[in-house]
Formats: sequence, structure tokens, C-alpha cells
Amino acid sequence: MGTTAAPSGALAYSAHVNPEWARLLDLLQMNVRYERCVGSELFDSEGRRFLDFLSGYSVHNVGHNHPHVIEAIREELERRGPAMVQSHVSELAGELAERLCGLAGGKLSKVFFGSSGSEGVEAAIKFSRAHTGRPGLLYAQGAFHGLTCGALSLMGDPFWREGFGPLLPDTVEIPFDDLAALEEQLSTRRFAAFICEPIQAEAGIRVPDTDYWRKADALCRRYGTLLVLDEVQSGMYRTGPFLAGDRYGVKPDMVVLAKALSGGLVPVSAVLMTDDIYSSVYGSFKRSIIHTSTFSENSLAMRAGLATLDVLQAEKLGARATDMGERLRRLLKETLGDFEMVKEVRGEGLLLGIEFQAPQQLRLRVPFEAFQRIHPAMFGQILVMRMFRDKGILTQICGNNSMVLKVAPPLVVGEEQMLEFVAAARDVVELAHSPGSFWSEALGLARRAINL
Repeated sequence: MGTTAAPSGALAYSAHVNPEWARLLDLLQMNVRYERCVGSELFDSEGRRFLDFLSGYSVHNVGHNHPHVIEAIREELERRGPAMVQSHVSELAGELAERLCGLAGGKLSKVFFGSSGSEGVEAAIKFSRAHTGRPGLLYAQGAFHGLTCGALSLMGDPFWREGFGPLLPDTVEIPFDDLAALEEQLSTRRFAAFICEPIQAEAGIRVPDTDYWRKADALCRRYGTLLVLDEVQSGMYRTGPFLAGDRYGVKPDMVVLAKALSGGLVPVSAVLMTDDIYSSVYGSFKRSIIHTSTFSENSLAMRAGLATLDVLQAEKLGARATDMGERLRRLLKETLGDFEMVKEVRGEGLLLGIEFQAPQQLRLRVPFEAFQRIHPAMFGQILVMRMFRDKGILTQICGNNSMVLKVAPPLVVGEEQMLEFVAAARDVVELAHSPGSFWSEALGLARRAINL
């Protein structure tokens, strides 16, 4: 990596935005200045090319800066139409909502638009309580739903919650993929909703048993609790079908979408719901503004959403996610399966994870356990740093499981790019199984981290 002086914008970021984030990227040698991002490739100011196998945490399903989405946004800007008049009926919002409901199928027929996944989860909390008249909310262990106070109330990991005071009452955590635990809580009939990711992303790409969601859906109906699927990372064809819930034959009462909905170019989210839930909130003229958001239905986000759906469908990216995902998962299992620290490769479509475990060999176990004591994410972050610095590949560990390396490229990823990732992963994992530079550098990183 070069040693050129940081540009003024980077210095201003460190001074006025988030200096600790900049310092962390410096520590991991990942603080580069990206100049151009296209498809699955990122190019920095020094001309180096990186493969993106993170997709902004499942934002760039159609790839970075897809020309069709850019052109749609440009046309909307040049039209000088009603971007945010606020006192009008947005025809673009109607078009996008109609297409989303058609793709989701089932009984979902109404949409509330917001600006982020967290905002979508907040809406789901309010709407489910309004509809059922119940206060309680169920969520799964390992969940990640966002960082607003309501969303945080549906996440049990103390790392995200610490220091932010009392959160929402009447929220209960249950194990993921555990029907007995779910029914035990539902039978109390005090829960408005069970809000859960169909495949848990930040928990380590946790895939449920094949029958779990079908049976969970039946239990929710038996006890009068709404089933809300958070498809912020798993939706928009990321796992193959439009919604990951489609894999399991489940038809939820509400679905939260965001991230990939606008091609990664305009903040947007959508909460899909049934007519009955909608009517519980917007039940009269007076209540037509009872839940809204400043940037809801803005024309740029709506136009970008429509263009993104065009690309996803025209380029058959759902089928591509299925085919490429199966091939990538198989190649990773074949290539990494003999390494003792590789526990499992799992996931669906192009939402995959490589799970690592503690080594058995004494010569590796001693340094591994030492780094675990320093920080549990140390091993995973060294893998991330090595993949980025040595191989030119951007990825990251899962937010709630630092022993799982996330593998989530744009759905437009090419065959050669996929093979490049597999070869790079093999080289880095092989290095981790040899005493020497991997572990000595990890020790140096740990020392620098402590000094910071």
C-alpha cells in the first residue's frame, strides 16, 4: 500500500465524523481511498483493484453503480418532478409498492416506505402492537435488526446495547430455530409479533431446519401473534428467490426490506403488510398521517427501486444467485474442508459464511487462545486484513459471530471472480495453519490495538 498523505476530506472525516473508525481501518490496513466502483470491483486512488465479497452487507445485489439504475436516477433529476412535495400522491410509490407486493405474493398488499432497515423495523413494532393490542415482542438469539432503540430492543448481544439506557419493555429473546421455545412463549398470548430474520446474517449465516418456518408460521397463527420477517439482508433475490422466506413456503404477515432495494444508491426501505394490519394503523382520514417519515416515498428512492427491480429480473439475478451460490459453496467446501480450523461452509444463494474453530495442534492453539483472550474478534480480523491487503478482496466477519467470515458478493459476480476468491481464501487459510507470519502479525496487531 502507498504512503501518500491523507487527502483533506479524510482529515476532516477524522476530525468531525468518526475518528475511531478511521483509526480502526488504519490499524487493519484497510483505509484506502476508493475512486471508482463498478459491478463487483472497487478501484482505489493508486489504481489497485479489489473484489467486493461483502456487497455493503447485502446492499449491492445488482453490483456497484449499475448503469440502468444510474440512468433512471439521472432522468428523474432532469425531469424536475415532485421529489418531496409531501402533499401529493406519489405515483412512483404506487408503482413500486404494486411490484413489491406482486413479487412477495401471499396476502401482502400494502407498503410503508422509509429510509433504512432500522426504520422499517421500528414501523413493524408499532404496526404489530396497533393491530394486536398486545405489548410483547419476540426475537431470536443472535439477531441483528438495526441500531435505533426499538431495533436494539430486539437484539440480545450486550455489545450493541451497552450504555444506551433502558430499551423497550416486554421483549423476550428465544433460541433461533427452536420450535419448543417459540411455542412456550407464544402460548402466553401476550406477544404482538415474532420478528426474526429467516436466515440470520450477523449471527454467522445461520440457516434454520427446513420445516422450521412453516411450523413457526402455524404456531404464530394459532396463538394470534404476527410473523414479521426481517429480509433486509436476505431479500431481493440474495438467497435465490425474491424473499428467503419463499424457500420455506412461509407467508408472513409483514416483511421488512431495505439495503438492496435501490441498487445501493438512495436510502430506502419498505415494510410490506396485509390489509388488516394497514387498517389497524391508517383507519381514518384523521389517522392518515399517524405514521410517516420525511423521506418516505421520495421520487429518487422510488425511481431507483423500480430500476433495481428491472435489473434483478431482466438479468435473472435470483437464478444466478442460486446457481453461483451452490457452485461457490461446493468449491469452498472442497477447497477448505481439510483444514482443521474450518468447521463448516454454509448458507443459501450468495449469502454464505465460512465458520472457523479453535485449532487442535498445540503450536497453533496456544497463539489462537492468546489472541482470543486479547479480543475474541482478533483471529477473524486478521483473516479479513490478509484477504484485503494480500489478495485484494473485501469481506468481513459477521457482526455477532467473529468466527464466521461472510461471503456475500454482488449477484452479478463473475465465474473468474468467484474462482479468484476461492483461491485467495485457500492461501490465507493455509497461512493461518502454519506457525509464522500470520500469528506474529496478529500479535503485532494486538499490541497496536492495545496501544490505541
